[in-house]
Amino acid sequence: MAMRQDWDAAAVRELHDELVSLYGPAQREGEHGSDAADPGDGVRQLVTTILSQNVADENTRRAAEELFSTYEDFAAIEAAPHEELAEVIRVAGLPDQKAARIQRALAAVREETGGAYSLAFLDAMPADEAKAWLTDVKGIGPKTASVVLNFHFGKPTMAVDTHVERVSKRFGLVPESASNARVHDLLDELVPDGLKYPLHVLLIRHGREHCSARSPDCANPVCMRYCDCEGCGE
Repeated sequence: MAMRQDWDAAAVRELHDELVSLYGPAQREGEHGSDAADPGDGVRQLVTTILSQNVADENTRRAAEELFSTYEDFAAIEAAPHEELAEVIRVAGLPDQKAARIQRALAAVREETGGAYSLAFLDAMPADEAKAWLTDVKGIGPKTASVVLNFHFGKPTMAVDTHVERVSKRFGLVPESASNARVHDLLDELVPDGLKYPLHVLLIRHGREHCSARSPDCANPVCMRYCDCEGCGE
């Protein structure tokens, strides 16, 4: 079983480097930053991220394709009858809840901008203020907000899904008892800004390929050094 690690920025950088040695560097897809060139891109990211809550990537893709092919624009999605919208996105799971969350989010964006479906106003805000604005919308939690802010705007926020949370707790980056919201706060404080996106990607990969919830495969140098799960103790 691994020795407990005293975590600081330098130790996090070392963990990142060891994950890179195991998997290669994390690569961003496309350009990230303000959505000034296409004002709808950030809103599309937000809607797609809501669809992705608690569902597999393939179902998210199918639901997004159906949603954006059914409705002409964001105004049509916001104005759609709730039952109709829920049926369109049913493959994403929790259709009633997600339809309501999407329509609330679109209404909040429209009201904030005076009629436009654009998240460009978030780009001018500090990351914590932008995150607070998003999470004030019912149904948008810290993970959804962090995905939008980091993936689309390149802001220094750490998105924490089930894999990131599990691996972070097993490695001792955060307390085992921490809630998901608390894990977001702790990792935002601990992880250097330039590593928030790549470490997110690498921890997800490690959680999928080695440090799984059940029957983890601990025969790798990263787990041997950092992990104290049951598999590593065998």
